Amino acid sequence: MNKKVSLGTAVTLMAIAAALAVAITMVYSIRTFNDKLYNIKEREATYEKLAQIDKIVRSQYYGDINEKYLMDSIAKGYVQGIQDKYALYLTAEQYQLQLEETEGKTVGIGIDTICDTSGYMLVTQVYGESSAEMAGIQVNDLILQVDDVEVTAQTYEEAVAALEGEVGTKVTLALRRDNEDQEPLELTRRKVEIPTVYYNVVDNIAYIQITEFADATPSQFNRAIDDVIQQGALGIVFDVRSNPGGTIDSVSQVLDRLLPEGDIVSATYRDGTTEVLAVSDAQQLEMPMAVVVNEDTASAAELFAQALWDYEKAKTVGVTTYGKGLMQTIYRLDDGSALDITVAKYNPPKSPNFDGVGVIPDYEVELTQEQKLMQDQLDQDTDPQLRKAQEVVNALIVQQQAQEEASRSEAQSQSSESSDSQEQEQASAAG
Repeated sequence: MNKKVSLGTAVTLMAIAAALAVAITMVYSIRTFNDKLYNIKEREATYEKLAQIDKIVRSQYYGDINEKYLMDSIAKGYVQGIQDKYALYLTAEQYQLQLEETEGKTVGIGIDTICDTSGYMLVTQVYGESSAEMAGIQVNDLILQVDDVEVTAQTYEEAVAALEGEVGTKVTLALRRDNEDQEPLELTRRKVEIPTVYYNVVDNIAYIQITEFADATPSQFNRAIDDVIQQGALGIVFDVRSNPGGTIDSVSQVLDRLLPEGDIVSATYRDGTTEVLAVSDAQQLEMPMAVVVNEDTASAAELFAQALWDYEKAKTVGVTTYGKGLMQTIYRLDDGSALDITVAKYNPPKSPNFDGVGVIPDYEVELTQEQKLMQDQLDQDTDPQLRKAQEVVNALIVQQQAQEEASRSEAQSQSSESSDSQEQEQASAAG
């Protein structure tokens, strides 16, 4: 039996529902207003406290106040107070250096050095197309003097700083090569690209080391990939140990060269929304790969390893990585300084976010303390992590070759069967 609701009852129910909706909206609005009011009051209290401190200091402090230093210090204190362990306040000068580092370029003569046991500056690397390369400076040269600074263990940092300067300015070096002092060299400082990708090919396996993901890295990486393919490499070992990361855009461009079509990285913001930041096209590198990682592999370098693993493009070798899956954005301020704060979590293509967890390798291989101390001197024969990665790639190459041979045999068999069938049909037709 159907029950009919009277018009009056229906109107009453509608009124109750409307009143309930209004009440819920009012409660939410009041709560939101109170939260905003509380935040305003908190901010007012902060400003009032700062104003009190400023008033006392300016009226009672005996010394002089450096206004710029004071403002920078206040900004640094604010950033420290939000307890974002990756946040930074950058002065205008620091921000400019940060831009140069992100760009992957620096102003100088184009060398890397260390303090030699003699106290002199030992050249460990000469950048391509740099003033140092054009002047004939070589690895293992000793720099004895930079302009007026005589290089000793005590003045080493001062000498390194003296190599830097404005584009177009000159610097004079005193060199020693093979125990013989050379004629002084005058070099012009210029902007040079910092190498972030190093590679070679041994026994058909390419070794590609990526030291960071800067703006210049993708082009260097593509040149390396093209070259190792031309040299006949059948597999690749990527080394991102102690790679601190870099920009999402840089690592995404590098991964696009390697991955099939699909998402590369997404970001989850404070409001819970998730946005895909980069995708890969359908072109990919079909080659066995392994990635070597360590406890200092961080951020974009972790994404590099995890994304290749997610698409089953590479195995990982080493130890669990640092575990930084948070994304920072730099905001330039009006006076040329900048604020670098965490704005989101970024996520690999398929795996969960690895912040605080790290990327766990497929093959765990640890270095001894002694090996860690001399890691820069290890090679393919003496580095156990690198040796394991080569073994993994070798096994994948053998597996790939076996699969290709099986596919060719099956194709030939099918072709032979098709040919026999055609001959039988022709014979039958002739009969």
